[in-house]
Amino acid sequence: MLCLIVVYILSYLNYQTGVYEALELRDGGKDYLGKGVLKAVGNVNTIIGPALVGKDPVDQTGIDNFMVQSLDGTQNEWGWCKQKLGANAILAVSLAVCKAGAYVKKIPLYQHIANVAGNKNLVMPVPAFNVINGGSHAGNKLAMQEFMILPVGASSFKEAMKMGSEVYHHLKAVIKKKYGQDATNVGDEGGFAPNIQENKEGLELLKIAIAKAGYTGKVVIGMDVAASEFYGQDKTYDLNFKEENNNGSQKISGSELIKLYESFVDEYPIVSIEDPFDQDDWEHYSKFTSTIGEKVQIVGDDLLVTNPKRVAKAISEKSCNALLLKVNQIGSVTESIEAVKMSKQAGWGVMTSHRSGETEDTFIADLAVGLATGQIKTGAPCRSERLAKYNQLLRIEEELGSAAVYAGANFRKPVEPY
Repeated sequence: MLCLIVVYILSYLNYQTGVYEALELRDGGKDYLGKGVLKAVGNVNTIIGPALVGKDPVDQTGIDNFMVQSLDGTQNEWGWCKQKLGANAILAVSLAVCKAGAYVKKIPLYQHIANVAGNKNLVMPVPAFNVINGGSHAGNKLAMQEFMILPVGASSFKEAMKMGSEVYHHLKAVIKKKYGQDATNVGDEGGFAPNIQENKEGLELLKIAIAKAGYTGKVVIGMDVAASEFYGQDKTYDLNFKEENNNGSQKISGSELIKLYESFVDEYPIVSIEDPFDQDDWEHYSKFTSTIGEKVQIVGDDLLVTNPKRVAKAISEKSCNALLLKVNQIGSVTESIEAVKMSKQAGWGVMTSHRSGETEDTFIADLAVGLATGQIKTGAPCRSERLAKYNQLLRIEEELGSAAVYAGANFRKPVEPY
């Protein structure tokens, strides 16, 4: 069990975090460039572990609340912030307890997660493959971070993997022909990073690859803009933020950025836009959602950080209409389930998500099925730590047999709220 917990703690060594995420405890100093996690491991060994001896692993909610509220107990304006023990230490144990609970019950992990959440419906998610990288994930000039393909027209998860893989390889050929062999090297999440100069160029590449694969109308497009990365103190968005000799000529207002997104949606089959504005730009989130939210899913990642209190604020202000579910942003399975329930009850979509610094652990695959999120973002069909999740989902679908339901076109609302 300890080895499993250490793996979870070490899972995320290199990724961007939203400023409102629960504290991820790092060691500092020179070793591992300051990103070591021996303090978090020590907290598991000396504080959390001894305190949990004798507790029933089936009681996920009770154990999570005990760790978060009693053993740690630190709070800020957005709730439990895990500043004493570290969200990585608490989450590691929370995930291990969840797996232990499934083992005790002698049921699959996804079914145990569904039982803990009170969800009666299991759903195979639509994969959102990140196939073109920009932003901080790439050395090109592309400001927006991720361009994704979603096989909503598939009849099963297995077929969705086939569609996504074929589009991915057609995209590779298109990129190689236009930009050269070097442009087909892959990034942290398996996506390509060709020398694209502007965002529509990336969307056009996807449109061409989808058509060449024969899936026009069946495979659609999603984006993760990560706009906080190019939002300035002057409250403008700099689409040229990666240029060394930047003269500010491509700075635009939030309202102008809305118009840019609208032009994307008019020209391309875009169904989902994540983090379209800065994590504190509630005003433009609300304006954008009211304008285009019926047609396009507006996903809050840095805005929400899987935090029930921020989800509640966003629901109240109608700031977005979908949650990006990252368990390590909030730090426990129980709080993650709470955020998902709130989102579903508000009529939102939920997209389960990986992070850039992943391991081959497959927990989020079971999480997506157990919570019937209907969507999962875990990279391109490339790199072992990405394929591990997809392979687990294929195994789950095979195990469910005729009972397997693929979200498909209903990815935003695959089941009734639970």
